Amino acid sequence: MERTYFEPTQASGAALFKRNLAGEVIMLNMLRFRDVADYTEFPEIAPPSPISGREAFQKYIDHTMPFLKESGGEVLLLGNGGPFFIGPEEEHWDLVMLVKQNSLESFVAFASHDAYLIGMGHRSAAIQDSRLLPLEECGAHNILKM
Repeated sequence: MERTYFEPTQASGAALFKRNLAGEVIMLNMLRFRDVADYTEFPEIAPPSPISGREAFQKYIDHTMPFLKESGGEVLLLGNGGPFFIGPEEEHWDLVMLVKQNSLESFVAFASHDAYLIGMGHRSAAIQDSRLLPLEECGAHNILKM
């Protein structure tokens, strides 16, 4: 059975803070969508007729952008994915995003904003599987200083 990921765990949250990331943090998001969005757990925000996972994720993005900007964050890249060139041949990602936050603290403030959280149901309905990797820029000339 394939293992899927939707939310951080307590252990992954603790590990993120132990990294002591300083300055800007870039979040690498890799997303695989459901064919049909599943609003079973979020009937209050479900559209009147079925939509695709990609359409549900667009609803999430539309809801999220004002809160992201308010927190000082921005989407650096939004790109259609596909199968890996180097990597597991059976694995693919539908959408890849790079999202920049001014700091880990601003990311946490954004991710815990009550009004933002109301729209998380669209993300949950949309996603079949995901990965989120926090990145700290090091620059090519500083790779050994990590």
